[in-house]
Amino acid sequence: MGTSETTVKVFIEDNELDWEIVGEGVKRKIMAYDEKLMFVKVSFDTNGIGVLHQHYHSQITHVESGVFEVEIDGVKKILKAGDAYIIPPNLLHGCVCLEAGVLIDMFSPMREDFIK
Repeated sequence: MGTSETTVKVFIEDNELDWEIVGEGVKRKIMAYDEKLMFVKVSFDTNGIGVLHQHYHSQITHVESGVFEVEIDGVKKILKAGDAYIIPPNLLHGCVCLEAGVLIDMFSPMREDFIK
C-alpha cells in the first residue's frame, strides 16, 4: 500500500470497536471489511441463539471459544473451540450456544445488510 491513499482501515484495534446487540445473549462486532470480504466477531452467552437464516454470501466460521450446536442444511453438529465450518451460499443455517463463546465469521462478499 505504501503511500497511496486508501479508504480501508488496515489496522484494527479491538478495543476501539463497539459491540452491537443482535439478539438475546448475542452481540456482534464488525471488525473489518471491504466490498469483497468481511470479518465479524459474534459473542454468545450460554443458550444464545443464532436463528436459522440463509443468505447469498459464502461464509466460513471459526469457533474461537465456547461450544455450539451448529445446524447447516438440516444437519446438526456440536463444535468447540478450534473447530470451524463453511456455509455455501443460500443454505439454511444457525446455532445454539451450549457454553458461552465467540464465533469468528468471514463473509464473501461483505454483508452489506450489516452496515448501517
